[in-house]
Amino acid sequence: MKTIQMPYSGLAHALGLQQDVFLKREDQHKYGSHKGRSLPGMIKFYFKENNLSNFVISSSGNAALAAIHSVQTHNRNNPEKIRLTVFIGQNIAPQKMKTILAVLDDANIKLEQVERPKQSAFLMDKDGKAKLLRQSTDDNALTGYYELAEELSKIPELSAVFVPTSSGTCAEGLGEAFTQLGLNPQIHTVQTPACHPIVDSITQVTSSKLPLGLSSGRRQVTNYDDEDNDDTPTSLAGAIVDNVAHRKDKVAEVVKKSGGAGWIASDDEIKEIINLVEDNCQLKISANSALSVVGLKKAVDAGYKFTGPVVCLITGM
Repeated sequence: MKTIQMPYSGLAHALGLQQDVFLKREDQHKYGSHKGRSLPGMIKFYFKENNLSNFVISSSGNAALAAIHSVQTHNRNNPEKIRLTVFIGQNIAPQKMKTILAVLDDANIKLEQVERPKQSAFLMDKDGKAKLLRQSTDDNALTGYYELAEELSKIPELSAVFVPTSSGTCAEGLGEAFTQLGLNPQIHTVQTPACHPIVDSITQVTSSKLPLGLSSGRRQVTNYDDEDNDDTPTSLAGAIVDNVAHRKDKVAEVVKKSGGAGWIASDDEIKEIINLVEDNCQLKISANSALSVVGLKKAVDAGYKFTGPVVCLITGM
């Protein structure tokens, strides 16, 4: 499904850019976010190629919604049904719970709120009861972002893409796809002070200075091997939670090859950008989506140059 990608001259002007700034509206994807690019393909692959019909996911946000929507679509159109178990944590934000409950309308999908959602999902997979849908370690998730790259490639002279980043799957998938398309726009990843292993890895690979905001107020956090675990230290951008980031080295190489960078977005910067986008684009975006525009602003302030249009991914809740 194609999503809206259009330039906002007012935003470009507010950021001090002469080039067009496009907002890629992945929040308008029929499955709710950019996760809708990869999870349907993963489910289809394992269903058709491996004859699997039982799946499990640990998530409290975009990944859960994309999986639910995908399974519901399949079950409405096929006689052989898919079953899905979604594990969420005890501390899930009320609005996220409300959003998930609002879309549940399939008896084949079970939602369970447990103390340790990630471990519960791993156990189901280990016991052979269901296939774990895990973008952070499954390369079948990468191909879903090729379609996104193809859409972005239609923007003439595209020079950079800014990606809110948790596991790094989207950034890695875009990098692979752009290479196949013969393109090499800068890829910039944006994380938070609470979760930034990919930015750390990028900094090590490029041997550059720490992006503004990383060195001050840095917090030591527990490693959670999960891409949507709601027990990690808080940030307004609550979907950025993968503190292990199995893809961090590959993402760092993708970013280095493209000439991009990694950036840290504080809560104050997120709030500022949410207001900036609303004022200049008449759009209300989520804190997670605002990360991409924060990254662009920081890149401009740091002196990054762009030869053509720049894209900020608006990724969902």
